[in-house]
Amino acid sequence: MASGNFAFNSPAFQEQRPGLTPPPAQQQAGAQTQFSAASHQAADAAANAQMEGMFAAPPANAIQTGRMTVEDTVLKTLSLFAVLLVTAVVGWVWTLSPVTADNPTPTMAPWIIGALGGFVLAMVVTFTSRKKVRPALIFAYAAFEGLFVGGISAFFEFIWSGIVMQATLATLSVVGVTLALFASGKIRASKRATKIFMIAMVGYLVFSLLNVVLMWTNVLPSNMMFGMHSAEIAGIPLGLVIGILVVIMAAYSLVLDFDQIQQGVRNGAPREFGWVGGFGIMVTVVWLYVEILRMIAILRGSD
Repeated sequence: MASGNFAFNSPAFQEQRPGLTPPPAQQQAGAQTQFSAASHQAADAAANAQMEGMFAAPPANAIQTGRMTVEDTVLKTLSLFAVLLVTAVVGWVWTLSPVTADNPTPTMAPWIIGALGGFVLAMVVTFTSRKKVRPALIFAYAAFEGLFVGGISAFFEFIWSGIVMQATLATLSVVGVTLALFASGKIRASKRATKIFMIAMVGYLVFSLLNVVLMWTNVLPSNMMFGMHSAEIAGIPLGLVIGILVVIMAAYSLVLDFDQIQQGVRNGAPREFGWVGGFGIMVTVVWLYVEILRMIAILRGSD
């Protein structure tokens, strides 16, 4: 599952507990978090590169009807998040359904299915939207992402009570502040900043994939639930330092998303590309949420 933004590189717009050995399920959860985050980063980077080309294309001709607008894009984005919330409830219930007095372990099935399905669909949407926007595929992506978000949230909530509310509030805060700063004109995307962002994205993607491999092959100690993120430097978990940088990257990815939507409206892009804009924002927000969820888990695991 994890644009800047995924969707925004289409033709129309231009994831511990130190000192303790976590149960196998928790360690597997850490590896899956790494994979999920890496998936979102890969898709996010691919999408941003595409959207640039889309917005650079000539405006739709006068014969075409239905132009892209901010209002319509907002409505499309909200409808996608509505689908995500519905399937997130399904993922949450499914994850906790096996938990009983005799079996105190939630299932990771919805988390894994959602992450893999979302990643595949994200790639399909990203690389086919240049020729044709398919809203059905974008809605399917939202459904899989909801399953993933609900599953991973329920799993982490089972281990650290209250963590989902903390991560949700933090995510909404970052999105709100970023949107407000962009709307006020205080932050804007630039070629230099975007180049640095893309280099950082590639570096973090390589780090995340390497971490996943090391965890899946049991190269890292069993008490490191989040792999290299759980390592400490001067008593500070490496995951926290990296997490802060990733949150900044995700915030800039949102700026790219907003900027590309703005360009699409300005260039008179066809109305259907509003779906691509909503897709890109969803990719970034889910990536941001997963990273914040992991940061809080690392903090609470070190208490």
